[in-house]
Amino acid sequence: MTQAIAVRRDGDAFQARVFWRKAACLLDPKSPVIQVGFESGPKGFDDVWVAYASERAPGDHEGNPILREHIQCKWHVSVNDFGYADLVDPEWINANKFSLLQRARAAQSVHASDGKGARFKLLTNWRVGQQDPLRRYIHQKSKTLRLKDLFDGTGDGSIAGKVRKLWREHLDIDDKELLLLARTLSLDTDSTSLDDHRAYLDLMFENRGLRRIPDNESSFVYDDIAFQWLAQGRLQFDKQTFREACKREGLLAGESLSCMTFGVKSFEHPFDRLEDRCTNVLDLIKYFDERAIRDQAEWITTLYPVLKGFLQTAAKANEYLRLILDAHITLAFAAGSILNIKSGRNVEIEQRTVHKNIWHASDMPSDPSWPQWEFDLQSLHESDGEMAVAVCLTHDVTAAVKAYVATTLPQASSLLIARPSGGAGARSVICGRHAFDLAESLALRLNQLRVQSKPALHLFIAAPNAFTFFFGQRQPGLGKTALYEYDFEGSHGGGYTQSLRLPV
Repeated sequence: MTQAIAVRRDGDAFQARVFWRKAACLLDPKSPVIQVGFESGPKGFDDVWVAYASERAPGDHEGNPILREHIQCKWHVSVNDFGYADLVDPEWINANKFSLLQRARAAQSVHASDGKGARFKLLTNWRVGQQDPLRRYIHQKSKTLRLKDLFDGTGDGSIAGKVRKLWREHLDIDDKELLLLARTLSLDTDSTSLDDHRAYLDLMFENRGLRRIPDNESSFVYDDIAFQWLAQGRLQFDKQTFREACKREGLLAGESLSCMTFGVKSFEHPFDRLEDRCTNVLDLIKYFDERAIRDQAEWITTLYPVLKGFLQTAAKANEYLRLILDAHITLAFAAGSILNIKSGRNVEIEQRTVHKNIWHASDMPSDPSWPQWEFDLQSLHESDGEMAVAVCLTHDVTAAVKAYVATTLPQASSLLIARPSGGAGARSVICGRHAFDLAESLALRLNQLRVQSKPALHLFIAAPNAFTFFFGQRQPGLGKTALYEYDFEGSHGGGYTQSLRLPV
């Protein structure tokens, strides 16, 4: 019984923290969020809902505005898998009669009869099974369904046909009606721990002027308050009523910070929409198919010029900037090259590693115990040619880099492998100061190795974006630089592909 109570409390805490992620945006006058609800809305998708201003609403995969998002939270104490068949099983959501898919269909019929304007999201710490057919039909950047692949014109005997047939017969509808439902569905995995959710909220509360709860306090009052408001019948809030409710509870610590936060995204974080908490966001997602760019020429012709204009505009109006880079390493490096060491701007980076932190070049005093570089310079052939560089902070990419260089870069005469002492991993970079120092020492080493001339560099980076940004700030002193992206998901053949050459 004690274990069951603990599990239920954790599930409630998960739901409450999702609510606060959305509701805190109501304290930001520039946020597109205009209403947030708790335990209200269509049955089966009533845990949390969000309404957006029509002129600033997020877009669906076809660019149509999503005016309302209804979220159903499904928390489990242990992580497991689910698949397309579970969505038609009432027991999977601990229901007696109606499945998740039936509830989604009922909600869609009422709130998005034409398949537009609303999204119905399952947010769970379970994941879609690796071998389940459903996995191939989910966009990794938006967690919506790949409609062209699922509704591909094949018969019921195909993989897509079997999924459609089960769902169609379960709902007693045809493919046309199923397509309207599928347009509105989102199946999102959130494996973030409750402690990490709390750490994320702490940063958000700081920016929104809400009272912060010290980490040493076991209880987190915000979890309970959401359910107290529920008991009082306060199920939905707009900007005014939410501020008043927070004031009555003594949650307002002061005015929101005036820190100007700018976001750049080339992929969508599973639950953290940058538009909800940034002053301005550069959205480059449309240029990519998952992590792969649709047209390689766009790196130079479109992405770099747009990024440069966005960051220069931000820097002209602000000497102090906070950047959130939900973006490829190429864009993080390019951002640093634009806001380089001589830009005169004070830049901090919101970094997601094990936890979310704000990293700055002077956020901590340097510590000699931090991991330092271990360099391995390898000669590839006898000439004074170009240099390949494998930066192995989060992953050791040496083997993949060697394979690419051997087949594609005959002009590279040497390979510098840069590894942290202690090995690559998520904890290899401690803080912003550490990232800054590593970037500076790597740039120094590269310049020492190229005293007589500065042949072009080919950079293969596996590192936190904060490090990559700080390293990019040194690009003017490094000279000609080519960047490369790795196809981690293997959806485009695997391996590396050249992205951007700097300077443009």
